[in-house]
Amino acid sequence: MEIAIIADTHMPRGRRRLPEACVARLRAAELILHAGDLMRLEVLDELESYGTVVAVHGNADDAEVRAKLPPVTSIDVDGVTIGLVHDAGPAGGRLERLRRQLPAADAVVFGHSHIPLHERAPDGFQIFNPGSPTERRRAPQRTMGIAAVQSGRVAFELIAVG
Repeated sequence: MEIAIIADTHMPRGRRRLPEACVARLRAAELILHAGDLMRLEVLDELESYGTVVAVHGNADDAEVRAKLPPVTSIDVDGVTIGLVHDAGPAGGRLERLRRQLPAADAVVFGHSHIPLHERAPDGFQIFNPGSPTERRRAPQRTMGIAAVQSGRVAFELIAVG
């Protein structure tokens, strides 16, 4: 199964839109994960027009988004449990902190920093931040992630989207 992963879209804001390269990946995916900071429900509606979405709310989301989406969730995909949270806290100790927060997860996807990150523990537990497809901040480029789940394993990849 192919999963498209985004976070920190912060829309609408001015003329900001998802890059076409991102939209193409969202449409092609079997599942879309959004790790928070959509901002408004219309963004969730747009994502749902592309496919099945699992999302959490972030710190910049309005009251309607917060009422509709949980702060933390997890999903089982072909025998792999993927946790989803917006703010993973400070960089120091992040991998172990997320493991404690979502102990049943094989991997945790998070956002908030806009800085892409992929870390793997020796036992295979992973954390992944896809960056942002719309607001790169200190990252070198706008990004998203994809994940492939196969044979009980998940593999993450970072994708530049312009």
